[in-house]
Amino acid sequence: MLTINRAGLIMLLSLLLPPTARAEKTFAERLGWKPKDVVIILHVDDVGMAHSSNLGAIETVEKGVATSWSVMMPCPWVPEIAKYLKQHPDVDSGLHLTLTSEWNLYRWPPLAGKPKVPGLVDAEGCLWPSVEQTATHASADEIEAEIRAQLDRAEHLGIPITHLDSHMGTLFARPDYFERFAKIGMEKGIPILAIGGHATYAMRENPEAAGTLRAWIPKLWNAGLPVIDDLHTDSYTWKAEEKTKNFLALLKELKPGVTEILFHASIPTEDFPLITSSSQARLADARALTDPTVKQLIKERGIILTTWKELKARRKNAAAMD
Repeated sequence: MLTINRAGLIMLLSLLLPPTARAEKTFAERLGWKPKDVVIILHVDDVGMAHSSNLGAIETVEKGVATSWSVMMPCPWVPEIAKYLKQHPDVDSGLHLTLTSEWNLYRWPPLAGKPKVPGLVDAEGCLWPSVEQTATHASADEIEAEIRAQLDRAEHLGIPITHLDSHMGTLFARPDYFERFAKIGMEKGIPILAIGGHATYAMRENPEAAGTLRAWIPKLWNAGLPVIDDLHTDSYTWKAEEKTKNFLALLKELKPGVTEILFHASIPTEDFPLITSSSQARLADARALTDPTVKQLIKERGIILTTWKELKARRKNAAAMD
């Protein structure tokens, strides 16, 4: 889920490279695509949060155009998606590193445990509801400990880890948080969400953004990790009845480069509206990602669908040719 701190995420990511660098080759080109290629990752967040979240992710990958998802490891419905992934190991499945627990009646604690990460825990014994509260109370050491605990559980369950991103953008809230995020990605050779290209949508969604983390892009690239050109997060704010229309409009205007587009596709069960008031919007995400007109437009425009797994393989090939 994205919250008001989405602006903080974009603030830290949208200008990661100086303007002169962004005028050069896109990262799609550096990863082996042609200069005019429009390449997209259609990504589903919040997998494992609820049964409804899992149903939406599976349907949009199996029957729609979604190419990737990421899993919230502290959440109750992770075992269901772990079982699915054992039967479908080729799914592009990352970790949606979770450092907040935002719903009123449906909550989860840190996997590292309160004694190890007390700054991550609120009065209910769960992760803080907001990014701001987490950033106020939790140290970078505690953030790193929880990231590693979530990685450990994924590895224990046999969940493939194709990439790492951040639930509610918490890891972009403070530079020292991002430093630990980047360190772990480089240490383990796992791609992390990092925008280093033209950042068209990132800048549009927060035009006053300042790229305080731009120095990390060459470090990540030189460490052998892929970087993408842009990130579109605004689908979370689209009205349910306008999701498909807005998605089609977005696909028509995409610039060359690798762009990740975020969705929160879900198929609501009876209890899902008790968890979140966004259940109908999440259902509309699922419907947009499985709409035949979307698939047809992607084909007509020659848009290339990709995954984080492919990005990593292409980065390896690019390094071999350097």
